[in-house]
Amino acid sequence: MKDYIRLISLIKPHTWVVVMAMLCMVASSLFAGVSLGMIIPFVDNVISGKGIPIPEGVAIPQAVLNLINKINNLSPLTLLNWLIIWVMVMFLLKEIFTYFQTYFMNDLSQRVIRDIKNKVYEKFLDLSLDFYSKHATGKLTSRVTYDATIIRNSISEGFTDLLYQPIQLIIYVVIVLVVRSYFSIPWLLLILSVIILPSLIYPILRIGKRLRKISEQSQQKMGDITTALFETITGMRIVKAFSMEKYELARFKEHNMRFYKLVMKSIMRMEIISPMTEFVGIICVATVAWFGSKEIVSGHLSAGAFITFLAALLSLLKPFKRLSRLHSINQEALAAARRIFEVLDIDPTVKDLPGAPPLQTIKKDIAFNHVYFKYEDKEVLKDININVKTGEIIAVVGPTGAGKTTLVNLIPRFYDPIKGSITIDGVDTKTVSLKSLRDQIGIVTQDMILFNDTVANNISYGKVEGVKMEDVINAAKIANAHLFIENLPKKYDTIVGEKGFRLSGGEKQRLTIARAIFKNPPILILDEATSHLDAEAEKLVQEAVDRLMSGRTVFVIAHRLSTVRRADRIIVLEKGKITEIGNHDSLIKDEGLYKRLYEMQFIE
Repeated sequence: MKDYIRLISLIKPHTWVVVMAMLCMVASSLFAGVSLGMIIPFVDNVISGKGIPIPEGVAIPQAVLNLINKINNLSPLTLLNWLIIWVMVMFLLKEIFTYFQTYFMNDLSQRVIRDIKNKVYEKFLDLSLDFYSKHATGKLTSRVTYDATIIRNSISEGFTDLLYQPIQLIIYVVIVLVVRSYFSIPWLLLILSVIILPSLIYPILRIGKRLRKISEQSQQKMGDITTALFETITGMRIVKAFSMEKYELARFKEHNMRFYKLVMKSIMRMEIISPMTEFVGIICVATVAWFGSKEIVSGHLSAGAFITFLAALLSLLKPFKRLSRLHSINQEALAAARRIFEVLDIDPTVKDLPGAPPLQTIKKDIAFNHVYFKYEDKEVLKDININVKTGEIIAVVGPTGAGKTTLVNLIPRFYDPIKGSITIDGVDTKTVSLKSLRDQIGIVTQDMILFNDTVANNISYGKVEGVKMEDVINAAKIANAHLFIENLPKKYDTIVGEKGFRLSGGEKQRLTIARAIFKNPPILILDEATSHLDAEAEKLVQEAVDRLMSGRTVFVIAHRLSTVRRADRIIVLEKGKITEIGNHDSLIKDEGLYKRLYEMQFIE
């Protein structure tokens, strides 16, 4: 119930849409009810030619008596003409209001899903990197696509029924009671209906409870499908290189088959509700029809009144059937909502303190003070102490898994140390705003991340307004990227494709360097990616890197000898600890880990 209330609360900002929809629902139901009432004069006056009987001993308002007398005084043909006109008008008005009711409810569902998607996407941007290391991309994507669609259907169909069907039930029940009262229809007929119809409630609740479990399993399996699809598409080159097409197809088919089976289980349980409700309803109507027909034959009951009474009971079947499905629909929606709320309720592990001030531009140093860090139970960094002066170039080397990337990721607070502190000019980075901290840091990684946008927008990424084209071109020139950009089909307006697939490795790397140059940060984190480039591309990228590093405080995860030699100091990490610090020459003389790494990896 708590989750459902929370889901419904998402509708609150759009209350006016709900009000408009409800007004249309009331109008549509009223016109449908009035149309039903025309059965009485049609049967009693036009077909039977007897006129509408006025029961004795029943208190009937004078206005109703006057209307009955007026109808009884009309000739059958005249009355038929009027009834045809009124039925057409009533049904036209009913359909008009039904259309607007449907429009408003669909508009409401789209508004709510728009808000949910915005909230989830905003939360994705707000969450720390450790969250993404624990969750598959495809499963996160399914929260915004598949789960949101289920909630949309719940609102457009389920919430509509929650409002509309009770209105219809009330109107048809009123018709049943009025006809029963005015035409002295035996209470037995009504009691039979009241006893039989509620017998459906228990099995419906049982089915709904099972549907929630199936829906949760279906949503998890859809996450697996999305993950498999995402991984295969992004890794298509590797799939083909290793001839794994059949394996990946079989894996995808397995996920897809499991999802299919779960969906069919859900459909089987959902769809059985409709015939079950209809069958019980027909039993109810048939029973009432049998007792009522006996009353008509004996002359104790008006045929028109009884047919209207029967039609009203039949009309109750549809809203009752729709309401019987409502529980099942909501169970599916609640399973989807719970998965979305799980994301929305997660607190980022790295966030601003309340009222955190901006960080001033670095002037003196960056210091690691007894820093410890671990991923879950695995300790990665232990008692790191470094003091880096502004303008220094620090190279970080060490074997795989030593903690090099983790160390530099602590500077922009992608993660926070579990113990110790990182300070800039003596100010703990945890106490300043994240934006002001990251505005001072430029990052070039070996992943070469580019967005499916223009070359110019990729270079100026990070600055939304006031971008000058001359600054973009200047950054590209410094990064040795201008010449190849000028040869692209639309030059700086060329779309680079997803992850820059239309560019070579060297071209992508130079664009990421141009992006860092455009940002012009005082602190630079550089994970060199020249090892996979050909000689010509490597030379161009290395020149761009040298220009980028000039005049900045630089942390380099070193892969190239030239960068290591340029470093003012080299930090050697082993099993999360700093084992050596010095420049290239001094570390070679020490004959420690650095010299062994140099001899294995850095000898040209």
